[in-house]
Amino acid sequence: MSEAIDVITGETEVSTTELACVLGITGRRIRQMAEDGQLQKVSKGRFLLADSVQRYVKFLSDGPMDEEDKKLEKTRRVAETTMKASKATIAKLEAEELKGKMHRSEDVAAMTTDLIYAIRGAMMALPGRLAVDVASANSPAEAAEIIRREVNKAMRELSNYRYDPKKYEERVRDRRAWEADSGRDADDG
Repeated sequence: MSEAIDVITGETEVSTTELACVLGITGRRIRQMAEDGQLQKVSKGRFLLADSVQRYVKFLSDGPMDEEDKKLEKTRRVAETTMKASKATIAKLEAEELKGKMHRSEDVAAMTTDLIYAIRGAMMALPGRLAVDVASANSPAEAAEIIRREVNKAMRELSNYRYDPKKYEERVRDRRAWEADSGRDADDG
């Protein structure tokens, strides 16, 4: 606690605990009233004593809230709580995404598209790789074996295709940079 106050002036500052003691309410209620704008802080956890007492008396003299005001106040608090919970959920999901533990559907689709293009490329390369060998085959069975060998080789190569967390992280960072840039452009316009 601060030093004893000899003279109270309009500039006398008190802590949250001291103001709560003077007003006969809890420190938590003081903080809530400050958040609601009913009391004015001069700095973190500090209040002007005279101003705060006057504001508190005015708050009490304004009388109890009518039913409509109570409903509005309750609705406001519920909305604030919902907003805070939503922001916390979004922050948690963004952290999980940055850690690579959660993936956005568009990123999964992009990674799947990469795999499809790899498969397509391998299949499109087969005719060029097989044309001469199959044309020189002595029998359809020999041609089938040549084709089977090359298809198996292509499938082994494709089976080595792996999820690369670094590529995913790069994709996320690129997308986030793009989203940040497009957000700034919208604000500039």
